[in-house]
Amino acid sequence: MQINYLKTILIFLVAVLLGVGLMMIYSSSTIYALDKYGDSYFFLKRQLLWLGAGIVLFFLTARTDYHWLQKKSRLMLILGVILLVAVFIPGLGRSGGGARRWLRLGGFGFQPSELVKYLVIVYLADLLSRRQKTIDRFFSGFLPPLLVIGGLSGLIVIQPDLGSALILVVIGILMLYLGGARLAHLGLLCLTALPALTLLITRVGYRKRRILAFINPWADPRGIGFQIIQSLIALGSGGPTGLGLGESRQKLFYLPAATTDFIFSILGEELGFAGTGLVIILIVGLLIVGFAIARRADDLFGSLLAQGITAMLVLQAMINMGVSAGILPTKGLPFPFVSYGGSNLIVSFLAVGILVNIATYQERECRYSRRRAPDYIFSPEKKELK
Repeated sequence: MQINYLKTILIFLVAVLLGVGLMMIYSSSTIYALDKYGDSYFFLKRQLLWLGAGIVLFFLTARTDYHWLQKKSRLMLILGVILLVAVFIPGLGRSGGGARRWLRLGGFGFQPSELVKYLVIVYLADLLSRRQKTIDRFFSGFLPPLLVIGGLSGLIVIQPDLGSALILVVIGILMLYLGGARLAHLGLLCLTALPALTLLITRVGYRKRRILAFINPWADPRGIGFQIIQSLIALGSGGPTGLGLGESRQKLFYLPAATTDFIFSILGEELGFAGTGLVIILIVGLLIVGFAIARRADDLFGSLLAQGITAMLVLQAMINMGVSAGILPTKGLPFPFVSYGGSNLIVSFLAVGILVNIATYQERECRYSRRRAPDYIFSPEKKELK
């Protein structure tokens, strides 16, 4: 796969996902929006506003040299801490569903934890690229990034949002692995984290009930198991080709969060295996292209940054699909570029803009140096040499 084609393929994949998302947001929300807001286009119009803001941000990040992020990584980490603390400040933070996870931005709400996940990726890519000689040492190499991941995850847990905190930890562990951390240290981390995770789940009633519903949703079909049962009914009803666009029955006030956490279920009901299969192919394509960009990155920072961003986008999509299919416990996590919601859409655009920028920088470097040293630019040893 040629470098100059990677950007085009990436943008194409994202554009198709966006098209599917807008189509499904409108289809899954019309009845609910008309009933609650008197406007069947309510959710679609708001999503289009977020889409416009996301496209602007995409072009800004795609045209700004990604090495600038490395210089500002510490400031970005501080910004992440400030945003997570700000949700607890009266007048700034907004509550919903028993949680305090949003900041007020005019008439819209923004979820800082969505942005913080990517700010951590930038910080870890910078830190790990600078500490290659000490990353295999526990106290001087492994412990500092671990404290950062743990501290930010703790702030997210007390919102409370255990799911987002776990995702941050998983992506942090993946970044440490990609950055050269010892498997023994990572294994020790996972073992010591299990008791804490067990306590966080078993000591909180609704989390424990979600796990029980995941194990056997039919034990309480009208209570905690209702949502996953309705999701499975939606996916099962679709068959090979679906009931037809706009023909979902589960969106008629049966399946909660049909436009966000369970939009994949509505997609499966209306477009069947053909529609869900297409989305899975797009996500696999995003994974391949993202890691191809990372493999060709000019430096270790760019490579780690591209791998972290790609892993984050794909992981969120996989979790969303897994929850909809009953493979994973229920977690309120949107599908990048497909689910309704401004926070995730804008941050996903930011992430893809960075990937495009890394690919663009490779093109510039290759055009400049191809006649002088093509073997060096594309050699597998380029990261070690640089």
